[in-house]
Amino acid sequence: MNISLRAKLVLLLLCVPSLVLGGQTYNIVTGSENGTYVRIGNDLAKYVAGSADIDLQVLPSNGSVENIKRLRDEKGTKLSLIQSDVYQAFKDQAADGNAEAARIIQPLRVVAPLYEEEVYFIVRADSALNSIHDIQDKKINIGPLGSGAAMTSTTLYRLMFGTSLPERNVTTLSHENALIRLAKEKDLDVVIVVGGQPSAILTGMEPGVEKFFKLLKLDESNPATKRAMAVYKKSAIKSAIYPGWLTTDLPSFSVTTFLVTYDYNMKSTRDSLVRFAKSLCDNFSVLQKDGHPKWRQVSLQLPVLSKGWSYYQPTEQELGKCKTIRPKQARPCALQEKVMGFCTDE
Repeated sequence: MNISLRAKLVLLLLCVPSLVLGGQTYNIVTGSENGTYVRIGNDLAKYVAGSADIDLQVLPSNGSVENIKRLRDEKGTKLSLIQSDVYQAFKDQAADGNAEAARIIQPLRVVAPLYEEEVYFIVRADSALNSIHDIQDKKINIGPLGSGAAMTSTTLYRLMFGTSLPERNVTTLSHENALIRLAKEKDLDVVIVVGGQPSAILTGMEPGVEKFFKLLKLDESNPATKRAMAVYKKSAIKSAIYPGWLTTDLPSFSVTTFLVTYDYNMKSTRDSLVRFAKSLCDNFSVLQKDGHPKWRQVSLQLPVLSKGWSYYQPTEQELGKCKTIRPKQARPCALQEKVMGFCTDE
C-alpha cells in the first residue's frame, strides 16, 4: 500500500468515526422464542436502537429470573425485560438476608414500565374447575424453572392459599408440551401461561384444538383472589382476540413488564442509554403504529415505583423531557381495536 493511499484511508476513518467507534453492540434478554417479550425486543431493535447508534441483539431466554441474572453478570447485556413480581421477589429475598439476591438486584434500575401481561389458567374442556381459586391442591404445570411463568405461578399460589405449591403437584414442562400432556393425560389439571395478548401459544394452535381446553376466570369475591390482588392486577382476556376460546371477555390476573438496565457509570454507556431513551421517545408513535399491539397500552409517563425500586437516572431525566407520552392516533380507532383494548379515541 503506498503512503498516499494509506493517508487517504486514515483521513476517511477520521471523518466517519461511526464506522469504527460510534456504534455500540448491546444485548437485550427477552423470553421464549415465540413469546411476547421477543417481539417487544425485536421492535426496540428495529424502531429504536438504530436511531441511537446501537446494534441491539435480541436474545431469547427462559424468562425473567434468568433475565435478571444475565443482566447482572453477562457481558454485553445492557437491557432486559422483567416481570414486576420477579423483580419484587428478588427484592424481598434481599431484604430477608439473601446475600446473592442482594448482589444481583441492588444495582439494577428501571428504564420504564411497559405493559401488562395476562396470566392464563388453562384446563381441559371437561374439567370441573371453573375459577382460578379452584386450583388449590391440583396438579399444575408452572413452566420451566427459572421462567417468569414459574415465578408468577408459585407466587400467586402462595398469596392465594397461604402456603407454597406442593412440589409433588408441580411439573415444569414447556407450555407447548404441557398443553399436549393436558389434552392426553389425566395426571395434569392446570397449565399456567404468562404472556401479553395476543399470546402466540394460544393463537398458534391448529384450528379446532382449542375446543379441548377452557380458561379459568377470576372471581373477585373469593377471599383467595382478594389476597392475590394485593400484588397482582385484574385484567381481561379479550374474546375478540381469542374467538375460538371465548364468547365474552374473561377476567384474570396480570403482571407488569419492566424494561430494566444496570446502574452504569461509564460515560460511553450512559450516553448510549440516554440516546436510546431519546430515540424511544422520538419513535414512540411508530412503535404504537407498527409494533406489537401491546405498545398501544404503553405510556412513557414514569409512575412512582414501589418502595426500594429506582429508575436509571440518566434515562429517567431524558424520558422526563419526552412530550410524546400519549400521541394522538394518526387515524380514528377502529371498533375492533377498541374492543381489544389497543387504543381509544380519547
